[in-house]
Amino acid sequence: MFESKFKRIVSFIKDLYKKEIVPLHEPVFIGNEEKYVLDAIRSTFVSSLGEYVSRVEAFLSGFTGAKYSVVTVNGTAALHIALLLAGVERDTEVVTQPLSFVATCNAISYLGAYPTFVDIEKETLGMSPTALQEFLSECCIFKDGVVYNKITKRKISAIVPVHTFGHPCRIDEIMKIAQMYNIPVVEDAAEALGSFYKGKHVGTFGKLGIISFNGNKIVTSGGGGVILTSDEELARRAKHLTTTAKVPHNWEYFHDEVGYNYRMPNINAALLLAQLENLEKFIIIKRELAMCYKDFFDKLDIEFFTEPPNARSNYWLNAIFWENKLIRDKFLEYSHANGVLCRPAWVLMNKLPMYRNCFSYNIKIAYEIEDKLVNIPSGVIIER
Repeated sequence: MFESKFKRIVSFIKDLYKKEIVPLHEPVFIGNEEKYVLDAIRSTFVSSLGEYVSRVEAFLSGFTGAKYSVVTVNGTAALHIALLLAGVERDTEVVTQPLSFVATCNAISYLGAYPTFVDIEKETLGMSPTALQEFLSECCIFKDGVVYNKITKRKISAIVPVHTFGHPCRIDEIMKIAQMYNIPVVEDAAEALGSFYKGKHVGTFGKLGIISFNGNKIVTSGGGGVILTSDEELARRAKHLTTTAKVPHNWEYFHDEVGYNYRMPNINAALLLAQLENLEKFIIIKRELAMCYKDFFDKLDIEFFTEPPNARSNYWLNAIFWENKLIRDKFLEYSHANGVLCRPAWVLMNKLPMYRNCFSYNIKIAYEIEDKLVNIPSGVIIER
């Protein structure tokens, strides 16, 4: 019975993409990419100085509604600096979710801090506000304006919810809980450019937010990321720290603190600007693709994940759910053998060797989702 469904799914996806080998998500270049990159090359400004860096930052601020945007070499670098600016320190804990790409936890670890895991919810695949509240109420103590984990004795220095696969989590409720406990929120919106929650772009609810422009994202600069904030001082510090903490001067190289070589090169920004010019078009196409998938999978009686209530998602990666891990794995074997490159959810962060000893609180739903979820090809389809 299942093999018949597998065959129909693979055939349907190949027909959609008109390809024998269908990647999960490949970049699409249909605009001014070559023109802008060549212009950057001819200008000789190919490193972190150049007009395209400024133009991209202005575009992203205008599109997301964040007052300030600071572009970086990748999303992980953006998250590292955002956490640093939020006040994350060594030997503290950062509350996040186990269902995420490893970069979320790696950025926490760069600061000598520890990820602490609370559960996700089925409706958003993002952090559950209920689970967050229960963890803070049952496992933590509030003392002199600071929250400590009663079990590990470590300070809770930040909360990092993830807008998983481009779908907004219930970030407004997470913000209310965080404000009640005086904990800064840094949004990992790496996958969610073009996604809105209650009319507001994700990544702009917290003190800081980040977005990724990796090669598999909805738009790409090859590698790249951005820090979003509406705090002028945090934006100034972000730009300073990501530019090796160099004090501006026409010829003198003086650095006033430990900084990071994290600024996005102008040549990458040139590519990104051309991609951003087609962002709205890409979002429309991806949302149409999602509805096409939904209609198809409804007929097969297979659950297809749709955007949560109050959300407008970019549908970065579409997802379906099988009954259990055994069937999921059989489908993955079949789809890969037949050229449709689906993938499972990431291995949960608390199961990875470097994070398995981190504190976890009742992450039942994350385990359930990990066993059943499959991401299916979600790239932008351009009519041939």
